[in-house]
Amino acid sequence: MNLSIAIGPLTLKNPISVASGTAGYGEELSNFYDISLLGAIFTKGLSLKPRPGNKGNRIVETPAGMLNSIGLENVGLEVFLKEKLPFLLQKGATVIPNVAGHSEAENCALCEVLSHTEGIAAIELNVSCPNVKEGGIAFGRNLTVFAKLIESVRKVTKGVLIVKLSPNVTDITEFARAAEDLGADAISAVNTYLGMKIDIAQKRPYFENRVAGLSGPAIKPLAVRAVYEIYSKVKIPIIGIGGISNTEDALEFLMAGASAISIGTMNLVDPNTAIKILEGLQLYLQKENIPNVRDLIGIAHRI
Repeated sequence: MNLSIAIGPLTLKNPISVASGTAGYGEELSNFYDISLLGAIFTKGLSLKPRPGNKGNRIVETPAGMLNSIGLENVGLEVFLKEKLPFLLQKGATVIPNVAGHSEAENCALCEVLSHTEGIAAIELNVSCPNVKEGGIAFGRNLTVFAKLIESVRKVTKGVLIVKLSPNVTDITEFARAAEDLGADAISAVNTYLGMKIDIAQKRPYFENRVAGLSGPAIKPLAVRAVYEIYSKVKIPIIGIGGISNTEDALEFLMAGASAISIGTMNLVDPNTAIKILEGLQLYLQKENIPNVRDLIGIAHRI
């Protein structure tokens, strides 16, 4: 049985990973299982300097999911390279940092350093961050701003570049095609959907930022649809993200066109979710007598 997956020139041992922002820097998950067994770990979004994150309420449970407004709290590039990366490499993990700069220059600086750092398998660029130089609009919601960012980052990035798309656009396939045309090696789809909660006791928005990111099983059908549509428009691999809770969910994404999948919110519910899905995928392939997991990718488009 062959579980390996190609993400551009990078080969992952299997298609199961954990998503940025939900797995920290791998330290917590390593208390539950051998993190080297995963295809990859997408680490918490990085900025050049440490970021404290948002004030006030940061998270609230919703039916079949959660809203979060963490604000990309992270240790910063220096601490990541000195403390977090060595731990991950010592554990044998495949490391893919998520880059979350608030300006084009910051994103370029982060990608240039990380892509030239030994032990970094690839970089995932988070375009859902607000662009402070352009009035705070997210890079991933304006196609012109998005394209300029990808073009600039690609010029300074050595190795595999993955672009994590925002679903909060009219047509996500336009952004996927632009990323491919500008040299991205793969696409992560999707980031969180914008949502909101009103505190009825205080008669005001629950979060300081008013809107927050909706994730969890509630968004899975939307994310599967996004992957299915993107697969028809691009040739580069897609990493499917959004509400994956079990093996059946993972199979849906693979059949819709994802080459790999990433577990997010469910890491907070059951830290062993990724390993359970990996084991379930192996059992499914054995039961269906499918020798290569790549044979599942996009199969829903062909039947």
